[in-house]
Amino acid sequence: MDTEVLFNVEEANDGGYIATAPLHGIVTQAESIDELHAQVRDAVACHFDVQDKPRLIRLHYVRDEVLAA
Repeated sequence: MDTEVLFNVEEANDGGYIATAPLHGIVTQAESIDELHAQVRDAVACHFDVQDKPRLIRLHYVRDEVLAA
């Protein structure tokens, strides 16, 4: 059993956020950070059996930054 599940969080093109846990095949999305927290918790609860549910959820925020040369 893993004690932690890692989500990569990116801003969606049309607004809001997309969170992906690639090692577990979980994807969810939300319009705000507060909603994202709730959606991620719900996705983890639905994906794992109670005895296998990780104790921690880590959100890694990924963003691209483009600078003019």
